[in-house]
Amino acid sequence: MEEKFKKWVEDQLENELPGADVERAMDYADDLLHGLKTMRTYPQGVVIYGSARVKPNEKYALAARELGGMLARNGHAVITGGGPGIMEAAHHGAFEYGGRTIGLNIELPHEQHINPYVTDQLEFKYFFARKVMLAMSGKVYVFFPGGFGTLDELTEILVLIQEGKMPKMPVFLYGKSYWRGLDKFFRTRLYKDKMIHFNDLAIYKVTNDLKEIVRTANKIGHTKVGENVYDTLVALSKQPNSPLKN
Repeated sequence: MEEKFKKWVEDQLENELPGADVERAMDYADDLLHGLKTMRTYPQGVVIYGSARVKPNEKYALAARELGGMLARNGHAVITGGGPGIMEAAHHGAFEYGGRTIGLNIELPHEQHINPYVTDQLEFKYFFARKVMLAMSGKVYVFFPGGFGTLDELTEILVLIQEGKMPKMPVFLYGKSYWRGLDKFFRTRLYKDKMIHFNDLAIYKVTNDLKEIVRTANKIGHTKVGENVYDTLVALSKQPNSPLKN
């Protein structure tokens, strides 16, 4: 650790970066370090993504609330971006059953505020740091319908798994009627044009079955606070001839 920090300081002196760039880099590091330190105090849970614009009485919000409750009854923490819509619905369901609800919130001037069903809260200044923590905190990832933000988070998880940068964890796209078009695009355009491998299509599963999601989380079980599947990945990457080495 000391050697890395020393090298970082030497690089700054050698490259003579402007003060604003150095300060920005320190802000990035602070967001990540604070996140990593705090996430170690949380159990690894089921990460639920989806639109912040969905109303509480809409079908996908109702499904997210039901899933949150099912996960809580089975002892799984429910982790989201901490905002309204799908995120709030999932937390609401878990909160009703006394579950642990973790909200990784992003600081925005006007748009997002933490929802009232969050039991554990962590604030981030930068989107990328928040996305890293959402990825690292999950043992199962569930994507409800959403917009550009949800698609951004989905494709990042898919790429990380595709390239072996994170363990192969279950990824569910909930809502067959909503995700059918995207799934078809992946299969009839990306795969057909050889932009992805056929095996890449097995990284995710489109489903309407909430019980399947809970069963999958149950099979993985419960990790202790402070443990993380990423630890296994890092250990593997350090082994000789590891497939994870670049």
